[in-house]
Amino acid sequence: MALKLNLGLRAAGMALAFGALTTLAVPAGAAEMPGKGVTVQPARATWNTGYFQAEIYIRALAELGYTVKRPKELKNELFYQAVAQGDVDFWVNGWFPLHNDKKKIFEKGARIIGYVAQGGALQGYLIDKKTADRLKIKSLEDFKRPEVKKAFDTDGDGKAEMVACPPGWGCEEVIKHHLDAYDLRGSIDPIKAEYSASMADAVGRYKTGKSIFFYTWTPNWTVGMLQPGKDVVWIGVPFPSLPKGQKKYEKATTVKGVQGCVSDPCKMGWPANDIRPVVNNKFLEKNPAAKKLFEVVRIPLQDIFVQNAKMQNGENKEADIKRHAEEWVAKNRKLFNGWLAEARSAAK
Repeated sequence: MALKLNLGLRAAGMALAFGALTTLAVPAGAAEMPGKGVTVQPARATWNTGYFQAEIYIRALAELGYTVKRPKELKNELFYQAVAQGDVDFWVNGWFPLHNDKKKIFEKGARIIGYVAQGGALQGYLIDKKTADRLKIKSLEDFKRPEVKKAFDTDGDGKAEMVACPPGWGCEEVIKHHLDAYDLRGSIDPIKAEYSASMADAVGRYKTGKSIFFYTWTPNWTVGMLQPGKDVVWIGVPFPSLPKGQKKYEKATTVKGVQGCVSDPCKMGWPANDIRPVVNNKFLEKNPAAKKLFEVVRIPLQDIFVQNAKMQNGENKEADIKRHAEEWVAKNRKLFNGWLAEARSAAK
């Protein structure tokens, strides 16, 4: 089935744009090339905090000799259909268990393999610390109080506006579930516009002393610009509740040692996620070097935080993201070469 794939980047406030698909050049003098003669079509998600990681994997595949096209930017549902069908070969933006409900779409034609980052991807709800302290807000349950709704009501509709997730993101479904489970439809209005634009607006309001309420995840520039415990606080949920496909993770939604949470352990309402590649089965079977690469790569969360902050500070063009990946590889060349060595050994 032919898929009409969106190749444009729409990160809010960021002038990111792809040109035509291009091929990443293989570095001169690279030794063994198990991927020589094989063309790879990556994809990447619509959230800009995952672009850097994708670029590192692209560079690693290129150094193995693969001809790597520029990634196609896809929404979750479309990606998982495309990778199962072989229209794209992989992405490194799988969030699990958040994307567990998508397994039925891809599991016959693709698989989860390896980890970009294991167990460190937090999600939850934050508000500015000043309002939290003034109104003694500890939980989403507090948004049923009139004075709390009023503090975050930016359009006069009687509800608190919360920066939420655009349609098609996995977090959108969990937020909808929470609003129903906690009976908050009459108290909270989720803003589903483009996330970066909505967050830029929220940061602007915060800088003028106004109250802000938003969902976010880590790694993300938001918790670098708005520091938990100083500028904002993570707030809890009344009780653990997740959609059907994630029920078994409800106990894991209470997390110890979360910096800037109103309580410890923190009743975040979301389990910590693993960020993982999802790769087409036939591609893996035909390419043992690539398979091993996906198995061994790990990118430190702190390094992702640092790169995300650079994007938010204006280094957000396509060329900037490529340069960030090149600089990271140069700084971590020993680690990077270790991945390549394992991949090359698997191809022998």
